[in-house]
Amino acid sequence: MLKILMKLFSVLLILNISSVFAQAQNIGNEEAGDIQELVRTLDADVAAFQFLLGKIESAEKTDREQLFYRQDERVFKILADYDTLAIQVTGLPEGSPQRVAVTQQLAELGRGTVTDTDSALFGRIDDIKQNIVKSNTRLTELSGAALIATQAYVHSMESIRVRYYEALANHVESRDRLDLPSKKLREQLGSKVYLYAEILAGRIEFTGAARNKLQERLSQFPGDADIELALKQLNARHETNVQRLEAIIGVFDRLGLDSSSYQAVMLQQAGSISISFFSSSAILTVLQTSWGALKEAIGENAPDLIFRFLIFIAVLLVFRTLSRITKRAVRAASNRSKLDISELLKNILVSTSGGTVMALGILIALSTVGISLAPMLAGLGVAGFIVGFALQDSLGNFASGAMILIYRPFDVGDLVEVTGASGLVRKMNLVSTTILTLDNQTLVVPNSKIWGDVIKNVTAQKERRIDLEFGIAYDDDIELAERVLNEIVSAHDKILDHPEPRIKLHTLGDSSVNFIVRPWTKTDDYWDVYWDLTREVKLRFDREGISIPFPQRDVHVYADEDA
Repeated sequence: MLKILMKLFSVLLILNISSVFAQAQNIGNEEAGDIQELVRTLDADVAAFQFLLGKIESAEKTDREQLFYRQDERVFKILADYDTLAIQVTGLPEGSPQRVAVTQQLAELGRGTVTDTDSALFGRIDDIKQNIVKSNTRLTELSGAALIATQAYVHSMESIRVRYYEALANHVESRDRLDLPSKKLREQLGSKVYLYAEILAGRIEFTGAARNKLQERLSQFPGDADIELALKQLNARHETNVQRLEAIIGVFDRLGLDSSSYQAVMLQQAGSISISFFSSSAILTVLQTSWGALKEAIGENAPDLIFRFLIFIAVLLVFRTLSRITKRAVRAASNRSKLDISELLKNILVSTSGGTVMALGILIALSTVGISLAPMLAGLGVAGFIVGFALQDSLGNFASGAMILIYRPFDVGDLVEVTGASGLVRKMNLVSTTILTLDNQTLVVPNSKIWGDVIKNVTAQKERRIDLEFGIAYDDDIELAERVLNEIVSAHDKILDHPEPRIKLHTLGDSSVNFIVRPWTKTDDYWDVYWDLTREVKLRFDREGISIPFPQRDVHVYADEDA
């Protein structure tokens, strides 16, 4: 086969193209300059091809395969030079003498020789295919380094095969540019690449299905080194076949052939390919295939799917009921417990117990429909680590919430002052505390803010002291004022006898003599007593003629005797 190529390239190509260049040069040297350079390049490439071919015939048998590989490179270079020459010729002005002369000579070159050239090229492709088949047959008998070397050889031959198809597709385009016969070559090449595309598509679909099976086995036996190695090798083979099919799809497109079915295979099996690579017909084919497979799967498995779905729903309903029962039981047990458990801790225990039962129910429901829990739990563990790392502040709130539950600085319904806010504690979880302010605003405070600051629980104690201070004028009767204050405090029914209230002359101020009044009352009655005492003191002082002075200053004016 290579002898035929040598004869065609060296005799017909060189002599006729040189004649073409001579005619083009006679017509116009300036315009033929680029063509002259291309002819020289082509002449040198064919000479190198002829020289190497002669060496192959006399070379050792063990070296011939490597020399054949180099010979293929020469063929690719000659075809590429021919394509470049065709582009240069068609770039000449339409109807110019140079273009007409060169085109006529290239047309003469094609007549009677094209069939032989095409047959030689396809013969070389057939030789490559036979070598691939022989090597694949030997793979089952080899191991170790010999196996790896043979696999590499097969990969190299497959790559050369694809390059021949691509080079021939370029050659078809070049013949079309020159109006040379290309129909037979196009048909023969289309037949070859169609069969090869079918083979590649079958390999891709087969390895894709095998990968899915190995991934299922790996999920059942995680860490199995043999399965991981087999999956890795299968992935590499799969990606190589995908790349080859992508190149063959390019050949299809340049030959004007429909490649939508192979693009559909790429869409289904190669997720890394850009969507812009595919046509709308390929996407439609994938959708139709997927919809057909879905309908078939539903038709075959509908009864089983419905039964599993009903079982899934039934298990969830049962565990939802158990979750509610568990919440009620935990609530009742915590209420009857002799331990002093805060309402916050009770709420957390109730919600946690119910959520745990429901989570267990979801896992059991998933297992009943055939979903493996082991990889799911492993995935949840990894996801939990990632989420925990990303939500460090929330975990800080969680820890602070746990500390609040343990040490109980406040409970639901307590009036507290935390982080500059005051109000009634409405509810709490392990992340935040909800506070209702006295003017009916809702504050949600992170637990880390509360635990990291001063916590003032106003209503933690059952009894509370009221601190009041009243001033009288320096001219008023101190004993009368003291007696009036004692009568007011003694008369109020919500003031406790124990601890005893204290009424004492406290300070001598700038404008008044100040008494402190410190009675004790129930925490719930604090503000009622506070407001009642303030009002009653003002009324009694007015009736008894005791004044409550406001701040004042004495200003003394001295006359300047020198004025």
